[in-house]
Amino acid sequence: MDQRPLSLLHIHVKLLGFSLHSITPWPNNPSIFYLNGKRISRVEILGVVTSRDYKPNKFLRFTLDDGTHSITCILWLNHLTSPFFASRQPATLRVISDWAKCFADDIQFGKVARVRGRVSSYRGDLQVTVSDVFIERDPDAETLHRLDCISLGRRCYFV
Repeated sequence: MDQRPLSLLHIHVKLLGFSLHSITPWPNNPSIFYLNGKRISRVEILGVVTSRDYKPNKFLRFTLDDGTHSITCILWLNHLTSPFFASRQPATLRVISDWAKCFADDIQFGKVARVRGRVSSYRGDLQVTVSDVFIERDPDAETLHRLDCISLGRRCYFV
């Protein structure tokens, strides 16, 4: 009996850009998407930062290119001023805000970044709402990520 889950909702699914752009939204919930019949909401992507649009104390929008497709990412920087976060503890918001500012400083044009976050749609285009960023210094990181994506695709995502 096949024990593989039909849902990968609470997992950061490692994807390449072309796979990310092949997912489809779930009609009943705009924050859930389908990848080959499996529900996903979170992804991990890796690529070169090819654009950077910084709005101080609001957001940082940047693009990652992994060689298969460009992926738009949004890092919110308005945790302390947005009413969306008003229900959270002030101490927690300060920590989240400080981390977001550190991530924004790290994301520079031409750097290789590993990004984890939620898949979302804005004006009909897919984007990743960033939860964390890691700047890769290993020259083999892109190759290893690509191999991981292929292996996971064969064993988990596209079976």
